[in-house]
Amino acid sequence: MTEIQVRIADWQKDNEDIRRIRDSVFIAEQAVPPELEWDSEDQEAVHFLAFAGEFAVGTARLLRDGHIGRVAVLKDWRSLRIGAALMRMAIAEAERRGFRRQLLSAQVQATRFYERLGFVVISGEYLDAGIPHVEMVRQAD
Repeated sequence: MTEIQVRIADWQKDNEDIRRIRDSVFIAEQAVPPELEWDSEDQEAVHFLAFAGEFAVGTARLLRDGHIGRVAVLKDWRSLRIGAALMRMAIAEAERRGFRRQLLSAQVQATRFYERLGFVVISGEYLDAGIPHVEMVRQAD
């Protein structure tokens, strides 16, 4: 099995990989309109990339206010705990930056995944880009 490595990405240098992954997952698979997927917060966010060998297979971002989002793993690479590895790195970076609480807007179908990482649901369901979501929070120990 290919070893998975996760690292902090550079928005400028790694832009092609980040865009390829998010375009594939959110725009192609989930039909999120491109104008909703790509926003001005990408410029200021801390981005993460997961690699299988030299090939980028997953991404996530951490916003300046402690929100984690845009967690995406290419379809053929799911169920290999890549999403969890991305989230652990994003959580660690958030805590390193002083965010003892991490927030995220989770697709309802992914809430169990985030609960296993210590997040709890703190809102009712709402639609974001036509997809049911809930707000979730994780408090550092």
